[in-house]
Amino acid sequence: MSAVKIGLSGGIGSGKSTVSARLAELGAVIIDADRIAREVVEPGTEGLAALRARFGDEIIDADGALIRPRLGQIVFSDPQALADLNAITHPLIGRRTAELLAQAPADAVIVHDVPLLVENGMHARFDLVVIVHASAQTRVRRLVEHRGMTEADALARIAAQATDEERRAVADVWLDNEGTADDLRAAVDRLWSDRIRPLVGATTSA
Repeated sequence: MSAVKIGLSGGIGSGKSTVSARLAELGAVIIDADRIAREVVEPGTEGLAALRARFGDEIIDADGALIRPRLGQIVFSDPQALADLNAITHPLIGRRTAELLAQAPADAVIVHDVPLLVENGMHARFDLVVIVHASAQTRVRRLVEHRGMTEADALARIAAQATDEERRAVADVWLDNEGTADDLRAAVDRLWSDRIRPLVGATTSA
């Protein structure tokens, strides 16, 4: 008996968080890469202390929390600074991920919610790769309306991520999210019954 590993990804504004939330409701264990990346540099952590030692007090606010935009400005214009950031955070993220996996039941459906799954070439690690998709036009509208981005910022974020073609190349399941949130949740329910539950049966009998 072994866990079923699902890789979940999709471009910014695609609706991936809705899919992740519904899978959790259906019983999946969610490993949220973004959440873990935030956890390991919260105030009082060894991660934040290491970042402060490397990048200075300018990246810490008055409450002792990381100022992410300021750190971003530093590392994304300096390849060595970015490498140093990754050297600090990646081992901590890996350790926390391993802790969460160890807590999961042996026969769990484990969904790894990874925004950069395609960009980082991680698709081969999973039994099933699920990509949530919406058109660039739809995603821009959502980002402007719901996250307060400018259209230019939204387009820039989309352009910096993988293309639809790159995502299609690794997708086992392509969830279209041009409709309503209810439509998307219904599609997730069908995915759970038609594709994921049979995988659980296959690993249990193997």
